[in-house]
Amino acid sequence: MPNSPSDRSAPPRRVTVQRKGPLLMEGPVEVELEDGSLVRSDRFRVALCTCRRSRRYPWCDTSHRDRA
Repeated sequence: MPNSPSDRSAPPRRVTVQRKGPLLMEGPVEVELEDGSLVRSDRFRVALCTCRRSRRYPWCDTSHRDRA
């Protein structure tokens, strides 16, 4: 299985943690949701929602931002 944790030749994925924002992750990514379903993004970078306010959860749509 390529890019599995046991495949040491594959470069690690980078995740960027922001104080008040989503997790930014280098893609492509596959996310397993609580119900066991899988969602996938083939984009080169994705934003994963951490506040659960996104209408596109698990993808961030910036709903976490304070509105003026």
